Parts: sequence; structure tokens; C-alpha cells
Amino acid sequence: MYGVGETADDHLMQMLRRLATVLALAFVIPASAQAAGGSYAFQGASASERSTVRAALNASSFDWGVVPKQITVHVGGYGVSHSTPGNVWLDRRLLASGRFAWPTVMDEYAHQVDFFVLDPSRRTLLQHRLGASAWCYEVSGLAHGANGCERFTSMVAWAYWPSKDNSYRPVSALDESAAMPAAEFRTLLSLVVGIPTPVSALIQR
Repeated sequence: MYGVGETADDHLMQMLRRLATVLALAFVIPASAQAAGGSYAFQGASASERSTVRAALNASSFDWGVVPKQITVHVGGYGVSHSTPGNVWLDRRLLASGRFAWPTVMDEYAHQVDFFVLDPSRRTLLQHRLGASAWCYEVSGLAHGANGCERFTSMVAWAYWPSKDNSYRPVSALDESAAMPAAEFRTLLSLVVGIPTPVSALIQR
């Protein structure tokens, strides 16, 4: 039962704020920790390309092990990196850029979290909190960054690797990785997905 003038969304956000206070200390790991994890296999990748992908995922404090499936990471001349359920497709020329490519690797793997971990209620909540117009291309004509799934994956890439070397580091409020403060995003995911929240968000100098 909601209070006077309280909507369902208001009630849900109140519950999340209370839960955040209770669980804040229960889900903490150092921001610099390498959560790594994840189960993935490669197709078409050289030893150097495999090393770049592993380094990218290991640099993040996000626990990729939350994805309950083995993901196939394809490397080739795809032009644009992208993801489908169970598959990450990475462009070979991008991986050749080394650390510059790391956040894109994280971004595409984060789509697997959307595919296999999020459900409609979590997507609705995240869409609202990220200020998106739709979740993932169900509305035609929207810009890339107006979709919640793209804001979500960009935030994962930035919030869990807040480094000066991160090419997703936001430079304006219009950037997808600036959809909400990184620390707030990590706390939100600790509640709705169960991802541990790093206690420090200091940008590496």
C-alpha cells in the first residue's frame, strides 16, 4: 500500500534507498580489484588478440561471472563491434589499438549481462534511472544513446574501470557514460543485480 500521493515508482525508489543503506557495507570490494571472471571462448582470435580481450575484462572491477553462460568472443574484420546473445563480435583493427579498445570489449561483454541477467522489471528500472527513452531499439528512430541498453553497457565500461586511460571517460553530460554518477550506478547494480560495489571510485592518475 502506497502513501498519500505516492506512485509505484516512488515506492520502489524508497525501498531501494532503504535497502542501499542496509547493504552498502555488505557488497564492497576495492575499486582497483580485478573481479575478472566470466566464461568465454575465442573464435578467430590470435594469441595477441586473446591477450587484449583478457586484459580488458581483467582491468574492470565488474564481476563478469554474473553471466551464467559461456560467451563466444569472435575476432575478425567486422568494422563495428557488436553483441548478440551468447556472442561478442570484436573488430580486429580496434583490438590492435590496445588499451584504447578495452572499454569497447567491456561494453560488448556487458550486453551479455543485459541478455542473460536482466529481466523486464530490472530493465524498466534501469531505463528510468539512466534517463533513456527506450530500452533497446524497440522504438525506431531513436539515437544510439537514447537507448537504455547502450547507456547501461557504457556505464559498466566506465564505472568499473574509472581510469584516465578509459576512452569512455565522459567529457560532457551528453555522453552515454555520463548517464548517472559512476558511484551511484555501482550501488544501483549491487541492489538490482547483486554486483559488489567498489568502495573507492578514484580515477587512476
